[in-house]
Amino acid sequence: MSKFCSLFAKPFPIIGMIHVGALPGTPLYKGHMNKLISEAQAEANIYRKCGVDGVLVENMHDIPYIRPRDGLGPEITSAMTRVTLAVRETIPDIPCGVQVLAGCNREALAVAKVCQLQFIRAEGFVFGHMADEGFTDACAGSLLRYRKQIDAEDVLVLTDIKKKHSSHAITSDVSITETAGAAEFFLSDGLIVTGSSTGASAEQGDLQALRGKTNLPIIIGSGLTLANFPSYWTLAHGAIVGSHFKENGHWSAALCQRRVQTFMEGVETLRCQHSS
Repeated sequence: MSKFCSLFAKPFPIIGMIHVGALPGTPLYKGHMNKLISEAQAEANIYRKCGVDGVLVENMHDIPYIRPRDGLGPEITSAMTRVTLAVRETIPDIPCGVQVLAGCNREALAVAKVCQLQFIRAEGFVFGHMADEGFTDACAGSLLRYRKQIDAEDVLVLTDIKKKHSSHAITSDVSITETAGAAEFFLSDGLIVTGSSTGASAEQGDLQALRGKTNLPIIIGSGLTLANFPSYWTLAHGAIVGSHFKENGHWSAALCQRRVQTFMEGVETLRCQHSS
């Protein structure tokens, strides 16, 4: 808990998503790498101006996603390193993390190490599940050994549990509380709880079930909006926000400075009320 909380100056940190445009080699790539970099930098500046507490860089537009064992190429890791480094240099004083889809957790750690990031978001840390890109196996043992090998132990590994866009039928007899316990036992640095899909709200029942049952920070990973934020305030320790910050609230749209600013003003109001 203390590692996560110590990253941020304020309670209930809000981590804004930078959804990098489609990278080289993926179906939607448009052939303009420099444009992708400048767009990511522009979004980082918006987050800085609006007082967002952290930023998470992700290759969201690389659809359809591919797993490392199915042929993810080094060009993706290289491109994510280039974009993420540009973001890091743009906002050097804001905690920054990276996620490489799909399930490319070792690649994310490598990017984080080189770019001097504070955290990664990892899929499939404990318990296998069927994602829309295929089966995702547990990776905690190999991932944390890799973190040790590359001397990246200062990079926090925040882990999705019962993650979105996935079927958990094969672990239907394992509750979210038991999954969280396994992740904590396997040395996760934080638990990310999501809804069923991008932009879908996390189930309040899931968050309530975890309160008091884990020593790890609980992070809402999808569906947080200005409207529902007050009801989630006491159920978690922070949140990752992507879709709500975009035009019309859709993940693929442009980042909207007005929406970010309004949201962060609401967050600051709650923080002040909570501290008084």
